[in-house]
Amino acid sequence: MTAVTDEGPGRVVGPASHEEPDGPGQVPDAGRIPEAGREWNDGLIARRAKARAADPELETAPDDDVRPPQVEAYVPSGGPLRPRLDALRELVGLSRARLDGDTLAEAGRVLDEAAARQRLSSRHTVVAIAGATGSGKSTLFNTLAGAQISDTGLRRPTTAAPLACSWTDGAAGLLDRLAIPGRLRRRPQQGGADADEALRGLVLVDLPDHDSAATEHREQVDRVLGLVDAVIWVVDPEKYADAALHERYLRPLAGHAEITFVVLNQIDRLPGDAADLVLDDLRRLLDEDGMALGEHGEPGATVMSLSALTGEGVGELREVLGRFVQERTAAARRLSADVDAAAAGLRPVYVAEGRPGLGERAREEFADRLADAVGASAAGQAAEREWRRNAGRACGTPWLRLWRWYESTRRSGSLEHPALPDPPEEQLTARQCVEQAVRAVADEASDGLPGPWAQAVREAAVQGAEGLPEALDALAERAGAEQVPDGAAVVVTGVAGASGAAHSGRVGGKPPRPRWWPAAVLAQASMTLLQIFGGLWLVGQIVGVLEPGYLTPALVMMAGIVGGPLVEWSCAAAARGPARRYGQEAERQLREAAAACGRARVLDPVAAEHVRYREVRERYAAVTEISTTGG
Repeated sequence: MTAVTDEGPGRVVGPASHEEPDGPGQVPDAGRIPEAGREWNDGLIARRAKARAADPELETAPDDDVRPPQVEAYVPSGGPLRPRLDALRELVGLSRARLDGDTLAEAGRVLDEAAARQRLSSRHTVVAIAGATGSGKSTLFNTLAGAQISDTGLRRPTTAAPLACSWTDGAAGLLDRLAIPGRLRRRPQQGGADADEALRGLVLVDLPDHDSAATEHREQVDRVLGLVDAVIWVVDPEKYADAALHERYLRPLAGHAEITFVVLNQIDRLPGDAADLVLDDLRRLLDEDGMALGEHGEPGATVMSLSALTGEGVGELREVLGRFVQERTAAARRLSADVDAAAAGLRPVYVAEGRPGLGERAREEFADRLADAVGASAAGQAAEREWRRNAGRACGTPWLRLWRWYESTRRSGSLEHPALPDPPEEQLTARQCVEQAVRAVADEASDGLPGPWAQAVREAAVQGAEGLPEALDALAERAGAEQVPDGAAVVVTGVAGASGAAHSGRVGGKPPRPRWWPAAVLAQASMTLLQIFGGLWLVGQIVGVLEPGYLTPALVMMAGIVGGPLVEWSCAAAARGPARRYGQEAERQLREAAAACGRARVLDPVAAEHVRYREVRERYAAVTEISTTGG
């Protein structure tokens, strides 16, 4: 029996391999060297001559070697697959800087294969027939084609290379993609208009044995299975439960159930209802593999039994296969299943356990830690003390001010060495405070994120913290020259010595004076004048210059002596509120400046990583067609 190839309408070829066939149903003389006196008929030229002698119309058919190549019509694919592929492409693009190439390799392969498949004919469905050694897949291939195309027999392996049979023209590009050469491309035997019409658009590929002893055979099986639109797995009663089949192929391809046919062949060898029992056990194994079965109208794998040798059940398979091909959705289903598999492999690097992000509490704690590191609280207390000290200098009695000046001069003159800088322990403590703040906010921000994105968040926080202590130092130095509201100016040192500077009270500039200060100064000056006037009056009476009357000048002098401290005490009491507000304002300004510095260097880069993760998470949700409200 011969077959017409789709490489040329007049070409007739024989089997793909010239191995000696020993199995039943073979053409006895196909591929044999004739004995003496017999006709030499195994060459290509001889077969062409014989075919043209049997059909004179073939004489006018053009030869396959000079036939121009066919041009396939590209039909753009629509439906939900296109946005999923676009989302996957965007997902890969957004993730290249965060994920390694090995993680994205499968997604990239799916995109490449999808682009290659969509450029080719959508009118054809490429179906591979795969199976183990001796399962009868080549016999089933020949039975569906109605021609002795693929060699069958007891010699193993019989099928050495993928062999294709196309029911219609225009599949050359698809077969080129499968790397099936022209010499291994066939056309089926024309067995009737109805049969040909049912399988119109089918491209059937017979694969080598997946358990072949030859490594190159198994490699070809794996390569072609990754490119075809659907696959028919042929199993026999002896090897249907083979672990190599289930663990290496069926279980990993469980997500491709809608484009999978599992055929129990050789049921003619089973007595009675043993075929039903074996078929039920096969369904059980497929269910354990996670492969959905297309039963009761649900989508899934098609499982059936037949005998390719006797033809029992082959008609049913042909009918099911014909409906499958005429739907012309196998390529889209295959690509959709590939996208699902790629998305499932990427799930650990995109799906978080909870809702990652930085809450307001974490931000406030980070700001508090930076404020402690820069000494904002101590600086506020020092500013408050300086405000009250300045109030004491302005409203105090001149004699007390003179005494304080004397004491400060005496203490400064007794110092033989200048003040030493803050000890290294304090500097180390301040830097450790900054590092602890960054570490805490990085842990909080990365909590619940997938590994690569958690690592990206930590790296962003660490990189931002590299110059944070120095930036806080510069910030504290600038704060000394900047005016706070109401004209106040506070000088503090940075992270390296904020604590010691604040406690030492090194605050420069004059705090703002309330409106009542001139009246207080005038009252204190009046008390001083009363003391001087009363004293002079009393001295004049003592020396006899003035008339004696000690009570009045004594009372005047006593009023000045008592009124001066009273005015100073009243000013000190009145200054407590403004001094406290002044210190709080100085602390607030330095705290906000430190928080702004930390936000710009640490929190904003961390937030940018969160935004990037949410963006890729939305793209991943579009790939998997799930809602973004989930984890």
